[in-house]
Amino acid sequence: MLPLRRSFASSTKSSLTIGLIPADGIGREVIPAARRVIEAALPSSVRLNFVDLEAGFELFQKTGVALPEETVRTCLDGGVDGAMFGSVSSPSHKVEGYSSPIVALRKKLDLYANVRPVASPAAALGKKIDMVIVRENTECLYIKSEKIEKNPDGTRTAYATRKISETASRRIATMAFNIAQKRAGLSNVLSVTDGLFREVCLDVWKNGNNGDFKKTVRMDEQLVDSMVYRLFREPEKFDVCVAPNLYGDIISDGAAALVGSLGVVASANVGDKFCIGEPVHGSAPDIAGKGIANPIASIRSASMLLSHLGWSAEAKKIDAAVDRVLLENPAQLTPDLGGKGTTEQVTQAVIRHL
Repeated sequence: MLPLRRSFASSTKSSLTIGLIPADGIGREVIPAARRVIEAALPSSVRLNFVDLEAGFELFQKTGVALPEETVRTCLDGGVDGAMFGSVSSPSHKVEGYSSPIVALRKKLDLYANVRPVASPAAALGKKIDMVIVRENTECLYIKSEKIEKNPDGTRTAYATRKISETASRRIATMAFNIAQKRAGLSNVLSVTDGLFREVCLDVWKNGNNGDFKKTVRMDEQLVDSMVYRLFREPEKFDVCVAPNLYGDIISDGAAALVGSLGVVASANVGDKFCIGEPVHGSAPDIAGKGIANPIASIRSASMLLSHLGWSAEAKKIDAAVDRVLLENPAQLTPDLGGKGTTEQVTQAVIRHL
């Protein structure tokens, strides 16, 4: 299991409360699946509670609010130990007053790291794939600062402001190096050469953790365009990759193709005080409601959340069960993986292997 920093909970607790934010599209199908797996994985002695929370574009269309204050407050004030987020729809055109609730939630809860493991239980392309992409979660172009100006000739020019700060770069680099140190037998960290971000990552490597990072972790640099090229040519070369927000998003979505589909890639939005598990895939409106959405990414995200909360043994059992399902019968998998299975069938298979 991915070694995330545990900061606010312990496996010795006799109760656990998790917020569920299905949001849009297939989120309403895969988050309930993840809930059932959590229920099956935890000991019966644990008092397990779930709190339903709202967010999403569909909610915005109904109420004019994409992220209710109650959802934020429940996460901030200790109403839940951690949360699961499903998926959010992104309108193809500007909608006045709307902005992504998951981006806002990351900022409000200071979930500065989006940790995305990309691995395959079997050799893909004849090579072992086992990497973790650590994506800065609060800055870059995702600060959503844009404007359009009219030119003297009547044409228009659009501008977007990109923000990279030393503070955000330092803490995301520190998390990436900590993860790299804990991954037994692995030692390759990539940082995108992007001015201040690169400078801070190098400084953390040389001087962070009292110089221990440099002793135990090898760091390589890669430009983002050649990184994507090498990712498909030599996926086995990469271990822990740290990148600014936009680059991390592109790299991790591309890496998902190496292990089957976005439907199997999990992530965790991690801060110093809170964690939200979130599948990497989108709301998939084309298949929403058809019962064929792949629940594996959400189930794996639930495993990451449990690990962060201190339930590492249970998280490992979930990961092992998912791996067995992926390997045993390709026909039972969902259509994105070439099978004919349903969300329900895959969920039941994971629970059976638990």
